[in-house]
Amino acid sequence: MEVTRTGADVLFVLLGAIMVLAMHAGFAFLEVGTVRKKNQVNALVKILTDFAVSTLVYFFVGYGVAYGISFLHPAADLVGKTEGSAFAANGYDLVKFFFLATFAAAIPAIISGGIAERAKFWPQLIATSILVGLVYPITEGMVWGTRLGFQETITALFGVPFHDFAGSVVVHALGGWVALGAVLMLGARRGRYRKDGRVIAIPPSNIPFLALGSWVLCVGWFGFNVMSAQAIDGISGLVAMNSLLAMVGGIISSLIVGRNDPGFVHNGALAGLVAVCAGSDVMHPVGALVTGGLAGALFVWAFEMCQDKWKIDDVLGVWSLHGLCGAMGGIACGIFGLETLGGLGGVHPGAQFVGTLTGVVLGLASGLAVYGSLRATMGIRLSDEDEFMGADLAIHQIGAYPEDATSVHDDGALAARASARGMGAA
Repeated sequence: MEVTRTGADVLFVLLGAIMVLAMHAGFAFLEVGTVRKKNQVNALVKILTDFAVSTLVYFFVGYGVAYGISFLHPAADLVGKTEGSAFAANGYDLVKFFFLATFAAAIPAIISGGIAERAKFWPQLIATSILVGLVYPITEGMVWGTRLGFQETITALFGVPFHDFAGSVVVHALGGWVALGAVLMLGARRGRYRKDGRVIAIPPSNIPFLALGSWVLCVGWFGFNVMSAQAIDGISGLVAMNSLLAMVGGIISSLIVGRNDPGFVHNGALAGLVAVCAGSDVMHPVGALVTGGLAGALFVWAFEMCQDKWKIDDVLGVWSLHGLCGAMGGIACGIFGLETLGGLGGVHPGAQFVGTLTGVVLGLASGLAVYGSLRATMGIRLSDEDEFMGADLAIHQIGAYPEDATSVHDDGALAARASARGMGAA
């Protein structure tokens, strides 16, 4: 029975890892559908290479920072076949790494949407290495591990630890607030805000791709949340139900507040899922529905304020979606998870507020520090000429529709460069 249970756990976590891996396709298509056509190839390549770099850095550095575990042992040890091995049988620790690596890689995937259309390629990969190798694992280890005595301190203050079941704060709020720092360091897209105060609208390039990205993320999210139990005997239908209702709540509220805007509706579903991650295992389903509804409305309000009033050019609204809704979800866990409101208990509003605030501060400070340092040393922004031409041709020498312009050597690309020089001079 023990062998069977271990094998079932390995399969359970592996399936979760595959579902969250699929979510990165959702991140990619959500960005592809939102950015202009001249930046679609860059979005696809950026998400994929960020995932590859994240996995390598997390394998060799980040996982050890978070949990003090290294995989530089003989394969027999890694699958628990050596007597006295610290690793579980059947390679359970390996699929657990795979699962958590997909979480770690979500940090640069989140940031990617905020800095789209004007960020340099290689400096972003360097930022990914720093964030996934150090910043995210430190936060992860504080909340889900034993690092820095964080949970012991929270427990001493409030009687219970900070609760973040599936990463509203550890993944989403952290990634969203790092993205805010990156966007502030990068600056707005060229021509987005005029000197006379006018805001120039840049509509999504492809609503079907945007919708596809949202749907892929929604489906994968049930692996993200439900399989955060990381063992077959910890699986809970409550997590699935709460995720479903929070998603629905986000859709309905964003539909109403966003006045039928398709971009808001599809991102509203994600806002609800972001917010419910922390408390999906302890909330009553009605509490999850309310949490998702509040998140959907918060996203619409914050996105419009960010873009139009505060003039922060966060292309996909990742600070609004992940940063603010993730923080709201961390706090909401301490309210709707209480037994008095139908939850399972074991949470405290004070613990959730302090834990969430810690994640927000770490995220914003890290974003400003990492991207500020890269801006000062090597630059993080494309030239005006390359930005006007588009990241696809400037960085990858091919566009999303090669029949239009397949190379920087094509006449169309050369004309774009000449036009960019003219606009720069103007």
